[in-house]
Amino acid sequence: MHVALYSRGFVKEDLEDIRLLLDELSRQEITPVVYEPFFKELRPHVQFPADTDTFSKAADLDGRIEFLVSLGGDGTLLDTVTYIRDKNIPVMGVNFGRLGFLASIGREEIHEVVNSLVSRSYVVDRRTLIHLDASSPLFGEVPYALNEFTIHKKDTSAMVKIHTYLNGEFLNTYWADGLIVATPTGSTGYSLSCGGPIVFPEAGSFVITPVAPHNLNVRPIVVPDDHVISFEVEGRSDQFICTLDSRMEVIDNRVQLAVKKEDFSINLLRLNEGNFLHTLRNKLLWGIDTRNAGRK
Repeated sequence: MHVALYSRGFVKEDLEDIRLLLDELSRQEITPVVYEPFFKELRPHVQFPADTDTFSKAADLDGRIEFLVSLGGDGTLLDTVTYIRDKNIPVMGVNFGRLGFLASIGREEIHEVVNSLVSRSYVVDRRTLIHLDASSPLFGEVPYALNEFTIHKKDTSAMVKIHTYLNGEFLNTYWADGLIVATPTGSTGYSLSCGGPIVFPEAGSFVITPVAPHNLNVRPIVVPDDHVISFEVEGRSDQFICTLDSRMEVIDNRVQLAVKKEDFSINLLRLNEGNFLHTLRNKLLWGIDTRNAGRK
């Protein structure tokens, strides 16, 4: 079995857990394929076999790779989407970061992570991606995102007007700093911080959430994910920002934009005892009220 390991980097406190993961993989006779910049950073601190394979681009993840383990926070896991693309490689996120909605498996569970891969005793969550179509080439070979697509004003320029359409029918003109279209997975990210609702991962929907809207009666709206959402942008500035997850492009207001559900999806793996409700309660501290002491 070959398992890819991806991380943006590490801090000194992570070394013991990284060594444990590599030892567990070796004990189970699993061959690691390590993200090359991560591998080079680790080499002075970790003894790797001389024949350790690495990858640096999507094409390097060939049919040998059965799983990818992401070591970091949610941003690190979002990076993996640009590497696995439509290869149908399941991703398991181990949380070396902070909140961890996506990378929800604790570092203290590394032994269980490896055992679950060997015994295939994990649970698969299929997650929808959002795809961007534009009149000019944007985002290279990865015009899609796991969390969200956004349109945003550039720097400190005045608010933008975003004329928004569903399947060609006018929905609304948003006078705002920007607009977010989030997948169910992304509903607990940027959209949530702007007042959007939490949506269960299996819900077939997108959430349209304005960023600092000028009209106070404008609220987030949930729409079916089989709709095409298109935009025309106006503003005092000729340029604005367009993002897919953490990737950004600066474009002008002549570019036509539309988003829809991507043709393929991504599989996130979790351990059996974890689920979305469990993650919500723990990450958002919903059960911390002492009046809930008798509930589980």
